[in-house]
Amino acid sequence: MNGPESALGAFLVSQGLASAQEPARWHALAGGVSSDIWRVDLPGRSLCIKRALARLKVSADWQAPVSRNAYEWAWMQFAAGHAPDSVPRPLAHDPEAGLFAMSFLSPEDHPVWKDRLMAGEVSTSTARAVGQVLGELHAASARKAELAAAFDTTDNFRALRLDPYLLATAQRHPALSAPLTALAERTAGLRIALVHGDVSPKNILVGPRGPVLLDAECAWYGDPAFDLAFCLNHLLLKCLVRPDQCEALLAAFAALADAYFGRAGWEPRAELEGRAARLLPALLLARIDGKSPVEYVSDEAQRALVRAFALPLVLRPVSLLSLVAGEWGLALAR
Repeated sequence: MNGPESALGAFLVSQGLASAQEPARWHALAGGVSSDIWRVDLPGRSLCIKRALARLKVSADWQAPVSRNAYEWAWMQFAAGHAPDSVPRPLAHDPEAGLFAMSFLSPEDHPVWKDRLMAGEVSTSTARAVGQVLGELHAASARKAELAAAFDTTDNFRALRLDPYLLATAQRHPALSAPLTALAERTAGLRIALVHGDVSPKNILVGPRGPVLLDAECAWYGDPAFDLAFCLNHLLLKCLVRPDQCEALLAAFAALADAYFGRAGWEPRAELEGRAARLLPALLLARIDGKSPVEYVSDEAQRALVRAFALPLVLRPVSLLSLVAGEWGLALAR
């Protein structure tokens, strides 16, 4: 069997996923900035192979430990045990090579949620389902000492999320250095539930049995408010490129948050929502001025709008997500 690299073909054979005599066709997939991903077509079946990269594919110098691949695999196994329709099926893993195999989900049956949103197809039922799944997974992991020990990955989370998002943004905005640094440290210090770390529409498929979450290589036992704020942030940002769908996107924002809190019984809502509401404007600014800016906000006037909106909220946080969303809607309408 010939693959893009012999190690990948050997991995399939060694794991019993293919025989050496089978023909295999390899197709590189869009894997974001942090991994190489392939679809491999074998007789009568297709699989997906993912391998973490040591240096991420962004313009800024951003390196991260390849060990995150093992934590993504472990997160998938956890999620498959609690919400099997909400993740690809994990098939095999090679921790030394930093790669694993999972089921391949066809784009015809599993469109990417980001693509739908960018096309102006905004469904509150999809947003509600995402909130439910996220809340269920957090609830299943909350206050579990064995998971806290298995996902003691604060160093990874700093390298992949806190440093390139919050601390890199603090360097761009010296006036925000103190609150953003404090926010990063407070977030890093919490141990509450198993965090996915990259719950964004580009990593969510709209499947026939509900949303499917991908790309959990930032998995960390920490603050679940991060996942909620991270996902809601993308619904706000989409308003910039789909102003005609702003009202629908804000309705989706509310539906996702309400569904999430309906499953979040491990701590008082006020505490959880307060942390999410504090993170949200910081993450909004980070997707403009951090190390991983969203590619679809390239207009400088839009960037200036985000800065003008987010800076005051970082300095003087509010405690309700609905207040952030409401003020965002007003800022866009001006």
